[in-house]
Amino acid sequence: MSGEWKVDDAPDRRGSVAIVTGANSGLGFWTARGLASRNVTVVLACRDTPKALEAMRGIASGFPDADLHAMRLDLAELSSVREFAEEFLERFSRLDILVNNAGVMACPRKETADGFEMQFGVNHLGHFALTGLLCGRIAASDAGRVVTVSSGAHNVGSIRFDDLQSRRRYDRWAAYAQSKLANLLFAFELHRRARQAGVRLLSVAAHPGYAATNLQRSGPLMERPPGLGGIMELLVSFANRTIAQSPETGALPQLYAALSDDVESGDFIGPSGFLEMGGDPVRVGSSLRSRDEKLAKRLWSVSTELTGIHYSFIGQTG
Repeated sequence: MSGEWKVDDAPDRRGSVAIVTGANSGLGFWTARGLASRNVTVVLACRDTPKALEAMRGIASGFPDADLHAMRLDLAELSSVREFAEEFLERFSRLDILVNNAGVMACPRKETADGFEMQFGVNHLGHFALTGLLCGRIAASDAGRVVTVSSGAHNVGSIRFDDLQSRRRYDRWAAYAQSKLANLLFAFELHRRARQAGVRLLSVAAHPGYAATNLQRSGPLMERPPGLGGIMELLVSFANRTIAQSPETGALPQLYAALSDDVESGDFIGPSGFLEMGGDPVRVGSSLRSRDEKLAKRLWSVSTELTGIHYSFIGQTG
């Protein structure tokens, strides 16, 4: 796995079905577009259905024969996650690729409909629940795969079991880093549990490096007082123009994870360049904490308790 990689290098996946969460813009849009270019049937799972339909039109302008579907999914509401899964399972007989892409970053403290801190609730718990509700259909595929999008921020993250929802103390960047570490712990633990259960399911993690997307602006736009948010938005906009790679390039690691035959379960795919900020997709390392099996099992247990979702087809491994 080395050298330049383009989506066109991936094999044709006609007949496969994929879900991409947060597919209406940024990395999610380019991931959905890349999958569609390889003839994958793509479900754009988005909170805002009109924006998903607009994204579909954008993809179809380049690939008129693309098989695209928009479905509403709000990862900040477990009831919405359940409704989405039920509708998907009724409408589609297979699921080959699930890309857990959607997320929020560095927002002021807010809670989901179920009382979870927003970043932990959306970035981790929402995807944990979604994957659990769909994993039986994924496992029924021939080497179906789950791609979970993390971040280099996981390196400074910790799982604060004594205050998971940041009620006693909230730091937006610490909460974001916790959620991104949780993404990796989940992806690696899913890999281990599927392997132990003899289930043909590839669980792969990916991170984009630094890509110019709406994600960086979401936190500043929710800032109070508004003046401070405006300053932060200007700084983010300047960095996106001068430092960041395009979202099309930033999506390559997760597209590689979703499409390449070279990917193995348990891999972590990121950019090859300086500080993994950009570049071609390659296997990258992750923090020792992200590989802590005891920590991952504890997080899995807590996530099961919080969401009420059990991965019964994998069985219990502690």
